[in-house]
Amino acid sequence: MPLMMVAFVAIFYFLLIRPQQKKQKEHQAMLSKIAAGDEVVTGGGILGRVIEVGDNFITLEIADNVRIKVQRFQITTLVPKGTLKGA
Repeated sequence: MPLMMVAFVAIFYFLLIRPQQKKQKEHQAMLSKIAAGDEVVTGGGILGRVIEVGDNFITLEIADNVRIKVQRFQITTLVPKGTLKGA
């Protein structure tokens, strides 16, 4: 019985916990690389160009002269440059 519990915990770790930790580390690495001029997508699906990067907030330009501030962790994807013009 104890061996079965250990096996269950090991399976749970390798199938759920470890992949989530890896994904979180990749997201943190992506957030640390963001710089002005990059194009990003937020968690809400807003596509914009990074204008200013702060410790907790990032200023995005989502249209000509339309700027918004979003929390840094809300950035989900870094997209290739030029994506904003094609959208």
